[in-house]
Amino acid sequence: MESLIVTPVAKSSANQRAGRAGRVAPGKCFRLYTKWAYLNELEDNIIPEIQRTNLGSVVLMLKSLGINDLIHFDFMDPPPAETLIRALEQLYALGALNDRGELTKLGRRMAEFPMDPQASKTLLSAEPYGVVAEVLSICAMLQIGASIFYRPKERAMHADNARNNFNRPGGDHFTLLNVWNQWAETQYSTQWCFENFIQVRSMRKARDIREQVEALCERVELEVTSDPQATDGVAKAVTAGYFYHTAQLQKTLDYRTVKHPQTVHVHPSSTLHGSQPRWVVYHELVFTTKEFMRQIIEIKPDWLVEIAPHFYQRKDIEDDAGKKMPKTAGKAAAAGGRGKASVT
Repeated sequence: MESLIVTPVAKSSANQRAGRAGRVAPGKCFRLYTKWAYLNELEDNIIPEIQRTNLGSVVLMLKSLGINDLIHFDFMDPPPAETLIRALEQLYALGALNDRGELTKLGRRMAEFPMDPQASKTLLSAEPYGVVAEVLSICAMLQIGASIFYRPKERAMHADNARNNFNRPGGDHFTLLNVWNQWAETQYSTQWCFENFIQVRSMRKARDIREQVEALCERVELEVTSDPQATDGVAKAVTAGYFYHTAQLQKTLDYRTVKHPQTVHVHPSSTLHGSQPRWVVYHELVFTTKEFMRQIIEIKPDWLVEIAPHFYQRKDIEDDAGKKMPKTAGKAAAAGGRGKASVT
């Protein structure tokens, strides 16, 4: 889970910043902490990123290079063994590794794409549903994070209205697809981005990613098919890649993750905020004031057993059948069929 937490600066960073003062003219550095705190509380160096992030992509890449003994691999900054084991378990659940820890045919195809393993699995899972083009656009938009819309204070109401116009039933993935499609229809217009309060740099980055990944589809023999009406196919493809990230609505109207129970909440920026669908799959968890799910899509619980029978059993979803929920629950699905989202 990503966490936006204020942490003390490391000594190495503090010294580097102090060196900025006086570089081009006489200057002083004022530190807003005591000398004792510097000597006793600050770490010498920042913890390397490989020791504090998900290693799924790293492990998949190393496996594709023929490196199987990861525990004894000569990392520059060795990650904790538990982190490596979690990454291996996740790749096994996705079907990228067999029970001996070796790369499968699916895993080799996944390793060709410069995306996290879940996104690669999502893209490859779109093939039987004939929605590769739609999922390709969604994956590209997901790679640029939450930096698509902007909201200037002096025009906040206009920005909110513009953003709401892009919302589509079913979840944030369909909203992202709608944004992409409308931009593509304008021949990637910069003016259109300004008028709709959309970050043009982010959209250009998404276009670059999409073009790069689409070019790689031929290498893995993935035909870029399209079916604008197959919204369930899109949702199933996302579920196939992110079934790890499933959450169920509770009577308290917050959510609880299914496999590793944890209370989570719909992010206020989500299309589904206030809709209370019973089952969702989320792209990522972020921690600010509390644990928020970001980029969420509504799913049917039966899909979990259908798509990931090795991970979910019928008993995992049966509890939902007789559960009495508030009247507002599930109104995202009741709002009518998911909106059409064609690809250009």
